[in-house]
Amino acid sequence: MRAQTADTDLDAIDRRILSELQEDGRITNVELARRAGISAPPCLRRVRRLEEDGIIRGYHADTDPQLLGWQVIFFAIVGLESQKQAVLDAFEQLVASWPEVRECHMIRGGGDFMLRLVARDTAHENQLTQRLTGAPNVGRVQTLQTIRTSRNLAGVPL
Repeated sequence: MRAQTADTDLDAIDRRILSELQEDGRITNVELARRAGISAPPCLRRVRRLEEDGIIRGYHADTDPQLLGWQVIFFAIVGLESQKQAVLDAFEQLVASWPEVRECHMIRGGGDFMLRLVARDTAHENQLTQRLTGAPNVGRVQTLQTIRTSRNLAGVPL
């Protein structure tokens, strides 16, 4: 991967390409080029450059958790007993090994980490919460269960 490209290095065509790919990662290069207003070969070169620069980090299917048996989505705000780097790193490594942890963010204000987790049901959610509260150096855990998600957009505004 090359050094990160500054936001100012992206022109209007790059932004259009990124916007279209955020909406539909399966779009063909020919259709992407048409929508970006350029021919297919330079469009493909631009996409490859955006991938090499790390701006495009990958492609994935947006799956429906509930249709796959994950009925509960919840967030956990975790406060650790120490903010030493080794403790922070160990916690991140621990939760990275849990498949139910879908996101892990170090935060400021009100805790050290915020996690987004999925659970099969409320009993599974309770088990995950108990695992979190029993984890090394965890001082407190606050969980917030989602009722519904009305907006969940991929990417960023372009």
